[in-house]
Amino acid sequence: MLPYMKKIFIGMAMAASVAAVWAATPVYLDETQPLDLRVQDALSRMTTAEKIAIIHAQSKFSSPGVQRLGIPGIWCTDGPHGIRPDVLWDEWEQAGATNDSCVAFPALTCLAATWNPEMSALYGKSIGEEARYRNKNVLLGPGVNINRTPLNGRNFEYMGEDPWLASRMVVPYITEVQKNGVAACVKHYALNNQEVDRDHANVLVDDRTLHEIYLPGFKAAVTEGGAWSIMPGYNKYNGDHACENSVLLLDILKGDWGFDGVAISDWGAVHNTDKVATNGLDMEFGSWTNGLNWGASNAYDNYFLAKPYAEKIEKGELPMSDLDDKAARVLRLIMRTEMDRNRPYGSLNSDEHYAAARKIGGEGIVLLKNEGNLLPVKPSTKKILVVGENAIKMMTVGGGSSSLKVQRETLPLDGLRRAASEKGIELEYERGYVGDVGGEYNGVTTGQDLNDSRSADQLIADAVSKAKEADMVIFVGGLNKADHQDAEGTDREDFALPYNQGAVIEALAAANPNTIVVNLTGNPYSMEWKDKVPAIVQGWYIGSEAGNAIADVLFGEVNPSGKLPFTFAKSLTDYAAHASGDQTMYPGKDGDVVYKEGLDVGYRYTDRLKPSRVNYAFGHGLSYTTFDLGTPKVENPSAARYTVTIPVKNTGDRTGAEVVQGYVRDVKSSVRRPIKELKAFNKVEVAPGETADVTLTFDPSSFAFYNDKTGLWTVEPGKFELLIGTSSDDIKARIPVNITSPMTWKDSEKIPD
Repeated sequence: MLPYMKKIFIGMAMAASVAAVWAATPVYLDETQPLDLRVQDALSRMTTAEKIAIIHAQSKFSSPGVQRLGIPGIWCTDGPHGIRPDVLWDEWEQAGATNDSCVAFPALTCLAATWNPEMSALYGKSIGEEARYRNKNVLLGPGVNINRTPLNGRNFEYMGEDPWLASRMVVPYITEVQKNGVAACVKHYALNNQEVDRDHANVLVDDRTLHEIYLPGFKAAVTEGGAWSIMPGYNKYNGDHACENSVLLLDILKGDWGFDGVAISDWGAVHNTDKVATNGLDMEFGSWTNGLNWGASNAYDNYFLAKPYAEKIEKGELPMSDLDDKAARVLRLIMRTEMDRNRPYGSLNSDEHYAAARKIGGEGIVLLKNEGNLLPVKPSTKKILVVGENAIKMMTVGGGSSSLKVQRETLPLDGLRRAASEKGIELEYERGYVGDVGGEYNGVTTGQDLNDSRSADQLIADAVSKAKEADMVIFVGGLNKADHQDAEGTDREDFALPYNQGAVIEALAAANPNTIVVNLTGNPYSMEWKDKVPAIVQGWYIGSEAGNAIADVLFGEVNPSGKLPFTFAKSLTDYAAHASGDQTMYPGKDGDVVYKEGLDVGYRYTDRLKPSRVNYAFGHGLSYTTFDLGTPKVENPSAARYTVTIPVKNTGDRTGAEVVQGYVRDVKSSVRRPIKELKAFNKVEVAPGETADVTLTFDPSSFAFYNDKTGLWTVEPGKFELLIGTSSDDIKARIPVNITSPMTWKDSEKIPD
């Protein structure tokens, strides 16, 4: 053979070899192929043992991939307000990393209080970037459980009492998180509305209430937000734990809503292999081992979806089809996240993220009361006294799984001191009361020493003495992240502010008429002192930029525009779940918690039966300017579809934002309906003296109720009213509409035109 022919032959052979290798490349590695084809190709190459392995944990926060096939595992992280610090492989204690500090974003109650989906998108983008930078695949959040009772210790992680508000605010969060190649895991599905006995509480609720109140946030997250994962909670529904509940997981989530993602158990929320194998859960995570001195060293292999499941599969006692579905869903999640080579790199602790946290916090703060326009702080102010433990207490540590290790946290006192200094105002501080002096969670410590040896009387006396000398007093109190306050695992034991804060507020108000109360909480509370102070500000757990966001609002750098996402009633018995004192309704009796109030949650109850027993209504929030809503204009392009345009004029002297809220009232119905229900809202910024148009849209779903006899969403023909206002108790216009044709549709169907 001639030399050049030999070279040609060798070259041809090499080319053929490369082509053969290329042809043998698994489809699942080819990102140009359709996702489901890639999933099925990978699944077809896996052994039963490999399928079992990827559907349960291998550590506290991770699950294995398939090393033989080059398929990576999954790493989860707690949220929903920031990226949790890394923990040891088998323990909750910190791993001791030096690169896992984060930006703490405002709690979701604060986000909901912005009533602004654009803030939700900014939030999702920012926290998604932090999760991606830390190389986390699943962010365990956001939460959309409804605020049924103000005692629920975990309400601060959720988005208020109204399903429409929650559903509109959750979607942008999810879509923006997932643009980073990080799955949002919406929680806690469903009816996880109390922390008392949360592992065993069996919720009994009628189908109509379930679909109209407690499911819409989750439904929107799946059908509109395209959530890649969802977390069933600890509680039971109709006798079965949420993680093993075929109605919630198979019939509704994967059936009616067409969910193609992964149902991931809450940690340790699985109890039975047969049920969890067949009723729709896809991945099991747990918390009952550290692999060292308690729990078996091979505990992960003993999970309900691990060795016990494999043995039943091998014996033919459980079908392979269910395992294949679970594994395929997990593979889809991996390919959407870790195996997506085009996902961005993310960023951590950036200036943009701190700016986002500050902006969201400032927009979520709610000005409840401002008699005599005491706020914002006037330039003529010479001396301010700040009082209250929450002015100096870090709030990013504690409260349960949402506890964080932050790069920095600006305390309220520091933010107020900075703002006062910039304006040449003298500022002093007094404690006023001692509450929770702790500051540790799972090995993260605040480093603060909050001990104070003074008696309660002396603390008040010292604060009152200085209050008499000040031009203005700013009391910063509220709740905190300690047990039995705003914290996972426990509910509040009292509706009033703790640590005798009411007495402190009243003493300060008696000493100085210019006393402002700023409360940081994730829940409503009683206000026996309300009429004794001229100004009240509802703050939240605002995170890293808490002090700056609060100072921005109090000193007028930000014009407040937040609105309450839940009702502030006068007493605990003014909430339907507590009105009768029936223990079966809360906290439950003999394991059952019966939602006898049905649809009467929040303003749906108080606006109908107890309007005089409300301190501040759902949707309430003031501004440093004033607005007038003009006459609405209505368009009716088709049956049960209305577009309403409302002119909003700023009649004050500074730019501000107003939230126009649209409620629907069914004048006459064959079933009992709430007196009004939020079905539209829009936030608009308007300059002084100018007018801007706000558009609200209503479609058939705005007028529908869930017929629990037929399983259909139903619009009855008849008279309705569109109520336009700025809170549930401040309706400015009533627009009569008449629907002439009945409509029905299934949850799995599109809303009819």
